[in-house]
Amino acid sequence: MVGAVLRRWQQRLWPIQPYELKKVVPLFLMKFFISINYVILSSLKDTLIVTAPHGGAEVIPVLKGWLVLPVVIGATVLYAKLSNIMRRATLFYSIMAAFMVFLVLYGTVLYPHHDALCPHRTADLLTVKLGASWSNWIAVYRYWMDAIFFIVAELWSTLVIFLCFWGFANEINRMDEAKRFYTLFIAGGNLAAMCAGPLMWLVIDHTVGAPFQGTLQSLITLAVVCGACIMILHAWVMRFVLRDVRLEGESGAKRYEQKTKLSLIQSLRMVMTNKRLLAIAVMVIGFGLTINLVEVSWKASLKLQFPHPTDYQSFMANVASMTGLLSFILSLVVGGTMVRSLGWHACAQITPIAIGVTGVLFFFAYLFQDSLGPFAAWMGLTPLMMVVVMGAIQVIASKVTKYTFFDMTKEMVFIPLNQEERVKGKAAVDMVGSRLGKSGASWIQIALIELLGAGSLLPLAPYLIPIFGIMVLAWIGSTHYLRDTVQDTLSVKREPQDAHVNETPVAG
Repeated sequence: MVGAVLRRWQQRLWPIQPYELKKVVPLFLMKFFISINYVILSSLKDTLIVTAPHGGAEVIPVLKGWLVLPVVIGATVLYAKLSNIMRRATLFYSIMAAFMVFLVLYGTVLYPHHDALCPHRTADLLTVKLGASWSNWIAVYRYWMDAIFFIVAELWSTLVIFLCFWGFANEINRMDEAKRFYTLFIAGGNLAAMCAGPLMWLVIDHTVGAPFQGTLQSLITLAVVCGACIMILHAWVMRFVLRDVRLEGESGAKRYEQKTKLSLIQSLRMVMTNKRLLAIAVMVIGFGLTINLVEVSWKASLKLQFPHPTDYQSFMANVASMTGLLSFILSLVVGGTMVRSLGWHACAQITPIAIGVTGVLFFFAYLFQDSLGPFAAWMGLTPLMMVVVMGAIQVIASKVTKYTFFDMTKEMVFIPLNQEERVKGKAAVDMVGSRLGKSGASWIQIALIELLGAGSLLPLAPYLIPIFGIMVLAWIGSTHYLRDTVQDTLSVKREPQDAHVNETPVAG
């Protein structure tokens, strides 16, 4: 009796067969190193833009709304063209190499010559001629190399995490494997976020008192090393896993290397006509829009509290470390178990509910920080620091639930689709849909700044709250729709090996 109970709990907490470790471990490590780089690049891009003398959090909506989105669309078109002529493994290595080359170039050439390359004189003249209303655009021009770094860092999550890693994982894992493996892959990303904070602290402590250039170059070196590890692990999987009949069947490597005709227009048309893909797109857009409506306002307060780049970077490292620690614990202890016991729908709703509740609490503290002064003093905080802490709690809660539940439930929806829908639909949903959410938040903030004549984000909160609430409700509604169309499919256990190739694909 006791032995049976222990075996059931062992299967829930560690549902991996010994021979499957050959596949699980390298994919776990790939996600670990990819997420290490994500945390490093994300913290650096915000530090560079927000703490610049003529920069600030107000520059972020301009970058995300008007620059990142066109670049992402261009990258999607390029990915489509290259996927039609290149082997998928070659495309993976090419994308990784392009990122690593830029990071080396930025760390060794662009940032060390930052002052010489910044067109300060021209930017000052533009400020005089165009006025303060154009200051955010002028800041992008003034710090053009930092703007490029920001865009490249944003592309990392879109290209490497969504398309390269999860596209690879969805191709080589069956549905029954995904329900057991994906929790561990996500735990690898959470462990990376937990480790990235202390790693950044070590770098900051090692370079304390020195110019920020030393900190930046050390972090970029770490990112390049992680990039090399990612490519080595991918090559190992290609050589030793996809040719293992027990894991992938006789056609594993051949199936992954199949070229799929992909165009952006076809991908978008497929999303608009496929109700399942459209509902997934609402989820992705909902996450991007809601979290960015809160984050940019939070970063405006964060700059006021920590104007120096090193202090700002240190606080972001604390947030990243706490996010990783909580995400790692939850993903291992309850993530996979909850999906297997409560089902897809219950887990898919956790993220929008958590973001909605913590977002409203942050906006409340943001709006009424002066009235909350006595409470902040009782907590040993200034009103501004209390807003910063509330924003940090919101960001941590958002990302913890995203890493633990949102990523896993979203990726599981793609697996039953046929290969064309997985590749085309996923590219459109993850690359364009994700960017639309983030850019949509930026467009809203830019429009409100112009309409209200505000020089900063601080007066926008009363207008952001209803938009934030409507998007959260739309997101919850999309998960409700997918409950009926996805739950039964996800509960079906496929036959081992090449069952997902031989059976009739589930259409949208």
